[in-house]
Amino acid sequence: MIRQLDTDLEISSIPLVDLATQSRQIKEDVLRRMSDVIDSARYILGQEVQEFEEQFAAYCGVDHCVGLANGTDALHMALRALDVGEGDEVITAGNSFAATAFAIAYSGAQAVFVDIDPVDFNIDPNRIEAAITPRTKAIIPVHLYGQPAQMAAIREIADRHGLKIIEDAAQAHGAESNGQRCGSFGDIGCFSFYPGKNLGAFGDAGAAVTNDPELAERLRLLRNYGQKVKNRHDCLGYNCRMDTLQACVLLSKMQHIEDWTNSRRQVAAWYGEALASTDLQLPVERDDARHVYHLYVVRHPQRDAIIESLAAKKIFCGVHYPHPLATATPFQDAKSFPEGLPVCTSAASAILSLPMYPEMTQQHVAVVAKALVEFGC
Repeated sequence: MIRQLDTDLEISSIPLVDLATQSRQIKEDVLRRMSDVIDSARYILGQEVQEFEEQFAAYCGVDHCVGLANGTDALHMALRALDVGEGDEVITAGNSFAATAFAIAYSGAQAVFVDIDPVDFNIDPNRIEAAITPRTKAIIPVHLYGQPAQMAAIREIADRHGLKIIEDAAQAHGAESNGQRCGSFGDIGCFSFYPGKNLGAFGDAGAAVTNDPELAERLRLLRNYGQKVKNRHDCLGYNCRMDTLQACVLLSKMQHIEDWTNSRRQVAAWYGEALASTDLQLPVERDDARHVYHLYVVRHPQRDAIIESLAAKKIFCGVHYPHPLATATPFQDAKSFPEGLPVCTSAASAILSLPMYPEMTQQHVAVVAKALVEFGC
């Protein structure tokens, strides 16, 4: 039963994500910070980058944060810092965004895809060991949609086989398992600050976090042409530094991230209540987890028809993601465990991302729920 709210309230449309409303909240502070950068001309690795790195490291509960150009670079540089390269294999989930697998390919290693847990959508620890070979160098668990992967089980497997762990926490800013923040479980944790993320810049940005000072130093060298001192190149490096102007945006948003996360969790609770009697399969938050609901993903066999029906009512949804990574052209020869990734494949045909952003009200949720019920869910 949908809570008795006025679902006929005039709402012109409900987007999947509403960045404009959030940006208006911080516009004045961001412009002030950017004005300081413009006046100082500290455009590359200015003090705002270091300030953000310090704040985000503390937020994640780690010792070091290295600001990077985007989340894909964070994964790529993490692999490079851990000396993963040609001839190596890296195990990851079969249902992530393509950047996870692309970063593995950029390093010269081979991606090996493992099926997912049917409840939390993350890599299934019970299937990882079947994928391990003498060439396996690392595991990249993905904390998909904002739900932490089962890191205790993954850590035990990695330790037993001498493997490195790189966390893909691009969708999990502030997510926790047993009170520990995502990004702090592995050797390196990687984040994206793409604008639509829970903590997003006004363009591309990313970061890698770690407790290992040597890895942090290696990451800093890799992001800046391999140089600690200008024009002295100690290793083969890249140009993948965080932009100082993006650091201004992130510093401003750091003041709000916990409030916004709590709002997302409230929106998820409203959805859970409003959709409890439908035949949608709702997301499940594990008992050990603090889900941060980057996305609110349900399942229904008539997913495509639902998207069309809701779009006609100006309610916009998404699909994250419509195809397992192993079906993408660059990875069709990659190994998968088990063959065909049956859980990933089944989920890909039914998953549906409903509108989710901190500024959603209970009224917005009621309107979405009413539209789903009217469809026949």
